[in-house]
Amino acid sequence: MPVNQNIQNFYRTAADKDFSRDFLFRVTQMQLQGVPALEEGDLIYVKTAALPGRNIGNIAVPYMGLNLNVPGAVSYPGSDAYSLSFYLDAESNLRNYFEQASRSLFDDQTSTGEYGTPDDDFFIQLAQLDKELEPVAQYKLVGASLRSIDNIGYDIANGTGATVAIDATMSYHFYTKEQ
Repeated sequence: MPVNQNIQNFYRTAADKDFSRDFLFRVTQMQLQGVPALEEGDLIYVKTAALPGRNIGNIAVPYMGLNLNVPGAVSYPGSDAYSLSFYLDAESNLRNYFEQASRSLFDDQTSTGEYGTPDDDFFIQLAQLDKELEPVAQYKLVGASLRSIDNIGYDIANGTGATVAIDATMSYHFYTKEQ
């Protein structure tokens, strides 16, 4: 059977199915331990995010010099360090939100905090979108919890008035596909 992956077939398929674009993705909800949920007006500031991966481990079963490859347990690469980048709002509400979440998890003033295992009440909701901004797929990162707030860089001497970003890293246990 000949392979018929030529330019014309690629063009026809691309015209029929189109392409996902790098801006057709949104974080639609976020509920972290110790803080109220972020609203849509806060999440509009998300600059970059990623659709997470999922791996099935391999179990090699040797028999007479040949390894049979058997599927094993699931893992979620990057689930310990899921990064989100935000435009920082002028009043630093997002920085304050992440500070509150961080201190809620562990307060070094009192050596107390909500550092238990986050359950499914804490999540990050993601949506892949079509060109009409309608979800084509939705994912829920279950057990979301803040891990770090990155430094925010300011350039007082040579600043141009560029916007400033705040990056935060979360962890989650696994994701579910909602749609």
